[in-house]
Amino acid sequence: MQRCVVCVPPNIASIWPGAVIPGGLIEIHGEALANHSYTPPRVWIGGTRARPAFFGRRQIVVQVPGAASTGHATVQTAGGRSNRARFALGELLADKVHPVANPAIDSNGNVFTTFSGPRGKESDVSLFKIQASDGAVIPFLSGIVNPTGLAMLADDTLLVSSRHDGTVYAVSPNAEIEVFAEGMGVATGLAVDKDQNVYVGDRSGTVFKIDKSKRIFVYATLEPSVAAFHPAFCESDQNLYVCAPSTSSCETIQRIDSNGQVQRHWQCFGRPQGIAFDSKDRIYVCASRDGRRGITRLKGISSGEGAEVLEHVVSGQGIVGIAVAPDDSLVVATGSGIYRLPPIP
Repeated sequence: MQRCVVCVPPNIASIWPGAVIPGGLIEIHGEALANHSYTPPRVWIGGTRARPAFFGRRQIVVQVPGAASTGHATVQTAGGRSNRARFALGELLADKVHPVANPAIDSNGNVFTTFSGPRGKESDVSLFKIQASDGAVIPFLSGIVNPTGLAMLADDTLLVSSRHDGTVYAVSPNAEIEVFAEGMGVATGLAVDKDQNVYVGDRSGTVFKIDKSKRIFVYATLEPSVAAFHPAFCESDQNLYVCAPSTSSCETIQRIDSNGQVQRHWQCFGRPQGIAFDSKDRIYVCASRDGRRGITRLKGISSGEGAEVLEHVVSGQGIVGIAVAPDDSLVVATGSGIYRLPPIP
């Protein structure tokens, strides 16, 4: 005798993508996830109820609630309750901050982020430090107007760009500040190579290079950006990768070689912002792609194998920056918060 469809309990086979920050969309795949097209299933993320944006017998699309604190999903229909399926849920490290680019991580695992604030207005706190020892979020530095890009030198000196005055500041671990370079235009993103050369993105389209002697060169010229430039340096191929958000939904990540020659590398990203490399030279891009918001990972930078393989690895809304820790865990910045995710296989 054929079993009644309504009586079949739901079964979750997989969740995609496998990592999400609260507010992001996940797809639940499986069997018997809904009994009728007009009767929505009940979905729980941890102990928090979530309303499906789309549902069918084999797929449910659901937004992870902001109140969710546990990375597992269950589905309930008239046939019963499903198995529990796990995914990586971003741990909130700090809120009420205002990053506009990548956070930075020092050699002790402390995380630094900005409170960038409105244009031309100095905020009470310029930088916050999230302590690795206890997770405490403490004010670290004041006095920089519109802090924008962050990058860490080998000695744990933190570089901070200001889009307000075009200055790059050097901040010691003890929060002592000095001018590192001036005249950087509308200074935004920062990157550092293994030789401790510093790259600065000017919103007007210039990418500057500052060597260890603090000599300043025009490294490359790009089209102007409406918001910022976000660079990341790849050690294996010694190229600088740069993206910038614009009003277009089909932007390009550009590659700049050691001679300052610019090539278009990957296309069709919506408002690409922070980018970073992990220990396997996979590049992570904070952008929208194919209608999905979050972080895309691209494989094969160093070997060339699978260089065009794209993976939607983190789902989330309003992601502006990312930093990769030595263990390949991710620190992800939205416009108001900092989250941590475990390494993504």
